[in-house]
Amino acid sequence: MLDARTISLVRTGFKSVVASPDVPARLSRSFYAHLFAEYPDFRSLFPASMDSLREHFVLALGYVFEHLDDTDRVEPFLEQLGRDHRKHGISGAHFRAGSSALISAFRTFAGTEMWTDEVETAWHDALTVVSNAMAAAADNDELPPYWSATVVEHQRLLDDLAVVRLKTDGEIPYFPGQYVSVQIPQRPKLWRYLSPAIPSNPYGEIEFHVRRVSGGWVSPAMVTETRVGDRWSISPPLGGMYVDRAIHEDVLMIAGGTGLAPLRAQVMEMAQRSNNPRVHLFVSGTYPCDLYDLDTLWQLSLSNPWLTVVPVTEELEDPWWYSGPARELPWGMHHRLHGAVGKVVTRFGSWADRQIQICGSPSMVRTTLYALRKVGTPMEHIQHDPF
Repeated sequence: MLDARTISLVRTGFKSVVASPDVPARLSRSFYAHLFAEYPDFRSLFPASMDSLREHFVLALGYVFEHLDDTDRVEPFLEQLGRDHRKHGISGAHFRAGSSALISAFRTFAGTEMWTDEVETAWHDALTVVSNAMAAAADNDELPPYWSATVVEHQRLLDDLAVVRLKTDGEIPYFPGQYVSVQIPQRPKLWRYLSPAIPSNPYGEIEFHVRRVSGGWVSPAMVTETRVGDRWSISPPLGGMYVDRAIHEDVLMIAGGTGLAPLRAQVMEMAQRSNNPRVHLFVSGTYPCDLYDLDTLWQLSLSNPWLTVVPVTEELEDPWWYSGPARELPWGMHHRLHGAVGKVVTRFGSWADRQIQICGSPSMVRTTLYALRKVGTPMEHIQHDPF
């Protein structure tokens, strides 16, 4: 355990350094430069383009330092990070080696006035705890670093959205609501996080809903270049969104775009049970055409009266460039509501008596959290993934 003084020095120092908008990216680049200079053989473990890795690196650091005094939250997060990095060929020894590179990078940006002997000792102590937790998880994990899977269907629902179905070489033991890291043959060594849209099953079937990110390296290839027969790699599961049945509370789920996938998987798993809490699922998109899976959700709700599906769009009509047919709501479904989904949801109150899950783009999650906080929703009732 770290003492309060050590945690305060590390947390305060990190926040002060990354306060400037351009520093997080520079800090990340400096870390990897120090790491590869000290251990040149490490470079071959990473892709040529490291923009996404650098971004996630700083986000992860911020999350860890913010919760250093909350072991129940930070330890599982570090253990998941340690296991997840095995897909790159990284072992526990690599994590311990990386601590000195991070200290060297941080010292460069902190400056001599901030970087005292006490601060350096605090960083050494904190990073020892962090790297040991990740190293132990990586070295003791019994699951393979990743599974191979074959694309059996690629369905282009929109110009920028596809449903990809695969058959894995072995059953992947994930829980509905978790996410996995995926590598495709068109972009070797570039891994991207996706949430399975169906529960795990013994037949190795898995489904992903992929939205093309403008300027992205991987998602455009997933949407436009994927072919039946392609071989994908899928890492062990991460994350922990779930419905807690022990507390006997009903559930509010808020989905933005393909953020529907992990919520959909949970609802499908619940449909296999005889007794469930009530679930209100708000499914949102910018345009009506973005509500791509309403028919499936409507069929689920017809045979599961505990499930209510509410469609939401920010715009009343499809964009001028959309050439597909107008998407009609299934007969009997709740009428479509309009506006930003956070504002729409909070028209019905604070939902303070519900378990709440939010999944979508980072901006959608942030604005929805803000809307809920504004009406008094207890933040401890809300689940969303750290990134």
